[in-house]
Amino acid sequence: MAAEPPSSLSYRTTGSTCLHPLSELLGIPLDQVNFVACQLFALFAAFWFRIYLSPGKTSPDVRHAFVTVFGIYFVIFCFGWYSVHLFVLVLMCYGIMVTANVSSIHRYSFFVAMAYLTLCHVSRIYIFHYGILTTDFSGPLMIVTQKITTLAFQVHDGLGRRAEDLSAEQHRLAVKVKPSFLEYLSYLLNFMSVIAGPCNNFKDYIAFIEGRHIHTKLLEVNWKQRGFHSLPEPSPTRAVIRKLCMTLVSLLLFLTLTKSFPITCLTDDWFVHKANFLTRLCYLYIVMQASKPKYYFAWTLADAVNNAAGFGFSGVDKDGTFCWDLLSNLNIWKIETATSFKMYLENWNIQTATWLKRVCYERVPWYPTVLTFFLSALWHGVYPGYYFTFLTGILVTVAARTVRNNFRHYFRSSKALQVAYDVVTWAVTQLAVSYTVAPFVMLAVEPTISLYK
Repeated sequence: MAAEPPSSLSYRTTGSTCLHPLSELLGIPLDQVNFVACQLFALFAAFWFRIYLSPGKTSPDVRHAFVTVFGIYFVIFCFGWYSVHLFVLVLMCYGIMVTANVSSIHRYSFFVAMAYLTLCHVSRIYIFHYGILTTDFSGPLMIVTQKITTLAFQVHDGLGRRAEDLSAEQHRLAVKVKPSFLEYLSYLLNFMSVIAGPCNNFKDYIAFIEGRHIHTKLLEVNWKQRGFHSLPEPSPTRAVIRKLCMTLVSLLLFLTLTKSFPITCLTDDWFVHKANFLTRLCYLYIVMQASKPKYYFAWTLADAVNNAAGFGFSGVDKDGTFCWDLLSNLNIWKIETATSFKMYLENWNIQTATWLKRVCYERVPWYPTVLTFFLSALWHGVYPGYYFTFLTGILVTVAARTVRNNFRHYFRSSKALQVAYDVVTWAVTQLAVSYTVAPFVMLAVEPTISLYK
């Protein structure tokens, strides 16, 4: 469902203590302060990078080197010596990239990356006992794992499979030349996405570094019909400002709503034993709504950072508006108005859902839905709550699909019936998501069982 943004972390585990007084003043864990500081600095660095190190002024190698050095610095600043795990995984998988046979490169990369990530999840939680809400270095490691496996599969598609065996999308994204070491490091560790993502395609990233990213999208439009004599030059400034406004709103909601309705409310004696069923449902919905702003904040800010650097242009819509949502991780309006479980999932953590589809759902020969949910749970970690959520998600997905296929057509005959159907399915979807995702937020077995009771 989601990669957990940085949360509670003991001061001794972070790479920097210079922001410790600010953390105490605001009453916010130090790693969250470090995360925000890094992302805000990355925002300014992204603007500077786009203006002063643009492709027309600077060679691709210089651009690769700049984003890589800053990305490595951010990781060390936030996670200290734990950042070694990130670098070890990157170096191991580059070794696989240059030595493995192209027919097996995707399997080796996938196994090594997922195995290393899982070992880190296990050791961080059950061996070193960092605490039930600690995320530490796992966030960046999860993003890097996505990118490593994405690139490995795309190299396999480009060099190890016949063109006629590929889908249209696989053919478009296939990588036909193995990346250099600098390109590999830049793709995995660039400062725009190393802390909070999102995952993106290697070909899109290289096109961005080399200055072809926007130009290629613009060529898909007939500008003469629109009255242009030359290609326009889209600016991301308006998109960045809009997304920064959303991050500010999300931050205010996090500091108020989230703290007023903590997830621990769901295990209170009053909630479990005294509240009536309708009250429990409504309260569950409110608490789960209150848990969303931190995701909205982290993902929207990460999207804004990439846009500020000039990355994320997705083309022109039917109204002629320049769109900067290639890397967007969520569509808040569609999430909050979703009338089906499928619609909700398609607009929540979009890039992770895309990764799951490309490396698992489209490629496994049997039980694609079950295996995709299992991979998602394994990628997130080893907390029991993740597995409660994703096992429940399988059942809800199948049930929702069955109900929609068998009953939706009865409500298409009139506008009134369609509206009634949408209202009911919205309420059911939102409550079903709240029930399904609650263990994901609770993490442990005991509060999950208490909630189920």
